[in-house]
Amino acid sequence: MNSTLRRVGGIALTSALALGLASCGTDGEDTSPGGDADGTFPVTIESALGTAEIPERPERVVTLGQGSAETAIALGTVPVGIESYEWGSDDTGYLPWIHEAVTESGEELPEQFAGADDIDFEAIIELAPDVILAPWSGVTQEQYDILTDIAPTVAYPDLAWSTDWDEQIEIIGRALGQPEEADGLVADIEGRFEEAAAENPEFADLTFSYVYTDGPGTLGVFLPDEQRVAMVRGLGLQVDPVVDTFPETEGTDSALVGLENADRFGDSDLLFTFYTDAETRAEIESQDLYGSIPAIERGSVVTSDDNSFVTASSLINPLTVPWVIERYVPLIHEAARTLDD
Repeated sequence: MNSTLRRVGGIALTSALALGLASCGTDGEDTSPGGDADGTFPVTIESALGTAEIPERPERVVTLGQGSAETAIALGTVPVGIESYEWGSDDTGYLPWIHEAVTESGEELPEQFAGADDIDFEAIIELAPDVILAPWSGVTQEQYDILTDIAPTVAYPDLAWSTDWDEQIEIIGRALGQPEEADGLVADIEGRFEEAAAENPEFADLTFSYVYTDGPGTLGVFLPDEQRVAMVRGLGLQVDPVVDTFPETEGTDSALVGLENADRFGDSDLLFTFYTDAETRAEIESQDLYGSIPAIERGSVVTSDDNSFVTASSLINPLTVPWVIERYVPLIHEAARTLDD
């Protein structure tokens, strides 16, 4: 899941190596954050890990984490390199919505490289980026210090993996000199949700909880602003009020509930969740406490064993939202029919 803690891996390259190919600086010029409101450069973007000073409109973009590549593509800039995400990729080797969008644009598919704990810094250096976008990522301070020697690097404004989806789009819009276009992308996403909710008015009468497990004996729930939950809320469903009674596990937009509290989800019409595979699902649902949740007993569960869908439905961005909505709506209708049985 996006909130999973990522161990800090060993870093083979040194800052000195990266410094040799560092991008151009700003020569001490004043780069006030207010100066880029209309998309002009230079642009300064502060983050929890440091400040990115972008002297001119980037042409060669590299992205880390999730969601940034999709927003850049939607803004008309196909990154030269992106962090690979094998778990959600299809047989093309790419996340399908990225492959579809780039292929349709006629542009060249971006190079993919290892990220997470073991960022392939050498691959990034070879891509000669003008900017590195990582506003929704788990980049560490040590990694950031190396990345920022390669090119101006835009990290998260507060905590790792905690940037709101609309804020991520706005940050990328600023970095690429397209703040108004970014605002348009946010409005378009909101419009798509409103349209889907209007086309399925019965969803407004459904309450749901989005739960997860880390194996037998565990149970957690995603909180209302977590992107998976926000995706479902956007379609018109209502978060079960019980979710707001659980304290957040810091920086995760989720709460560890404990399997012993499974009965607290008794009033949720639907449960949303995901499993790594069919064997894991059978193991989890065979637990007495988990299996006794009314939504589980009825089969009022919205889930998928398609890793690409699980990934896409966890990310709100200009490419995933239309891709997910057309797949989510039938799954929700199927689960909701169990309420009438």
